[in-house]
Amino acid sequence: MPEQGDFAISIARIAGSLLKDRFSEKHRIDYKGEIDIVTEADRMSEEVLITEINRKFPDHTILSEEAGEIERGSRYRWVIDPLDGTTNYAHGFPMFCVSIALEKDGQIITGVIYSPVTDELFVAGKGEGAFLNGAPISVSGTTEISESLLATGFPYDIRRDPNNNINYFSEMALRVQGIRRSGSAAVDLAYTAAGRFDGFWELKLHPWDTAAGGLLVSEAGGVVTDISGGSYRLDSSSILASNGKIHDDMLRILESTNPADGRLV
Repeated sequence: MPEQGDFAISIARIAGSLLKDRFSEKHRIDYKGEIDIVTEADRMSEEVLITEINRKFPDHTILSEEAGEIERGSRYRWVIDPLDGTTNYAHGFPMFCVSIALEKDGQIITGVIYSPVTDELFVAGKGEGAFLNGAPISVSGTTEISESLLATGFPYDIRRDPNNNINYFSEMALRVQGIRRSGSAAVDLAYTAAGRFDGFWELKLHPWDTAAGGLLVSEAGGVVTDISGGSYRLDSSSILASNGKIHDDMLRILESTNPADGRLV
């Protein structure tokens, strides 16, 4: 793995250690939306990551969840989520991670997801495969949608917008073995790459949610598209990642469901 990959691993561990050390503390919570929150731990982790990137690669562009884009006109762009799973973190639910990706000329070349509670480090390099704590990983071999375990999540505007994934969740739940909702899209993608989940879909995510995880799934032998089967880009409005074997079945279920049927409460 090139120098940037080793660097991404090192700063992911630093930020993850910070998050783990503060996990049991009482957190200051600010609201970015009705249910979209940010904690002081998000900001502290982000500050560490940005400071380290600026020190090592001062000419690289950075896109981060809280700070936005620091544009420097570089061929390289770091796409970082300093704490994916903030709601979990704030409630003391131990499912969260640090997600770091490096983009070169518009293509993700390195992806790192670190789960500090489980001390699991997921790493992928473009054309180099995907790894968990140094061991190669691959997507699952499940071929029947009825035997699959999937993951999904719901957007922060679930209370206001009928396009809120409830309709897709309802239809999918009737056809699969189970669906899990971890609260961290990056973890869901990492788990799909490792074969723990057979597939994952979600709406209205951001580049920092999926940049590293999308590469992990692809390098682990999976398939990543949008929920219509089109090419997935970081600015896509939806994502569908799977082991490839149940991808078409997932697409058929999603495409046959009316996207405006989500029910508001």
